Amino acid sequence: MNQTSAISQDPSTLQEQYHELEKVSVRTVGRKATITKEELFQAALNLIGPQKSIASLSLREVAREAGIAPNSFYRHFKDIDELAIELIELSGGVLRRILHQARIKAIKQSSIIRSSVEVFIEQLDADEGNLSLLLREGYTGSIQYKLAVDKQLNYFQQELQEDLIRLERINNSKLAHPDLVAKAITQLVFNMGAKVIDLPVNERKEVAEQTMIMIRMLLEGSRHLDEAQIR
Repeated sequence: MNQTSAISQDPSTLQEQYHELEKVSVRTVGRKATITKEELFQAALNLIGPQKSIASLSLREVAREAGIAPNSFYRHFKDIDELAIELIELSGGVLRRILHQARIKAIKQSSIIRSSVEVFIEQLDADEGNLSLLLREGYTGSIQYKLAVDKQLNYFQQELQEDLIRLERINNSKLAHPDLVAKAITQLVFNMGAKVIDLPVNERKEVAEQTMIMIRMLLEGSRHLDEAQIR
């Protein structure tokens, strides 16, 4: 009898061999042959929570969540930081489109402030997690991540400025320094988001109503600003 036959007839050895085959089978079936950037983004979003930054994730964690071997991660990103920066940019773009559409709709209904703030609040609990990601990384992330979020906020500010100018023109009015008004509103709303993200719904509504009043105060103040009095 040869050595192979002897091993195959040993019950304990045979059981060990089956266990090893099962492990290999599970790994092979569980891992994807290919992966897209979008799937890696979603894997990262699945792993981070309200108190957890992307910086706390390891490459292996993301790879395991995505169902790929760690080496497959490098086909798209050189490290977690590169994934994080691109995810912040993607989240910013998605959220800007959502808010822009809300403002366009609101302009027709003359309710731009309420619609924008309400949509912003709704996004806190959206499955995509784009807004919570920006808020978290903007306030608790690394310097590199904060700079990436600041870049997205600048885009928000520029687009809001354009919408405000368009709305004022429709209403035959004009804002003094619309760039500063847009910057103030952007900072105010994002600060509100960071404050209410962990609050219950009823308390969120109260903060949102206060924020709307402050935005109206900014707009009215800009419309009637006497620059001679502030120099």
